[in-house]
Amino acid sequence: MIKKLPQIAAVLALSVLSIAAPDAAATTAQPSPTAAGLATAASAPEAAQDVPLFQALEWIGEAAESRDGYSRDLFKHWNKGLNPTDGCDTRKEVILSEAKLAPETGARCALSGGRWFSEYDQVWVTAASSLDVDHMVPLAEAWDSGASVWTAARREAYANDQGASASLIAVSGSSNRSKSDKDPADWLPVEGFRCEYASAWVATKLRWQLPADPAERDTLTRLAEACPDTTVSYEQVPQ
Repeated sequence: MIKKLPQIAAVLALSVLSIAAPDAAATTAQPSPTAAGLATAASAPEAAQDVPLFQALEWIGEAAESRDGYSRDLFKHWNKGLNPTDGCDTRKEVILSEAKLAPETGARCALSGGRWFSEYDQVWVTAASSLDVDHMVPLAEAWDSGASVWTAARREAYANDQGASASLIAVSGSSNRSKSDKDPADWLPVEGFRCEYASAWVATKLRWQLPADPAERDTLTRLAEACPDTTVSYEQVPQ
């Protein structure tokens, strides 16, 4: 019996190693939360039309967020817009496109008159100077969700995206300041626009292949429950 003790000890040691080894391998192979979320988001179709909000939400990956290194200056905006020769930057082009009553356009795209409806707070605005053009998914939120690894050119494209109606919206300055850089877990517009807001938010995240954090996803899920008839349409911007 005494002679067998070294053999028993060796077997026990190998057993411990065999149990510990898979855990160590799993730890080293596990992707970062952001990478995992982006991988899930990449499984979404490249484009979709009138998809139920619940279905579209399932295509968004889930990941932790980080604001390390963020600066608005890393997203060049506003650029010369869709027509570089008209003197109107992206902000002015969005304001013009969303006018309910078109303003007069003067030299260097100076706007006078006109009428707009601010969806966030459901109020009418009669001066272009009182409007802000908001990024549906704020620049800081985009950074937190993965734009931190984008090229400068892709961040500029995101900040000036007029390729989808959901990306940019003209709203009252006060409502935009209230929203700031918050996601739906921390801020929502008036109740009358919440279904449309959830649709636009999800469409923008899918368009730019950005994940959501758990609190953001929980809020969007509750909105989807409250908005059963709401749909999402989007087209991905190539990586």
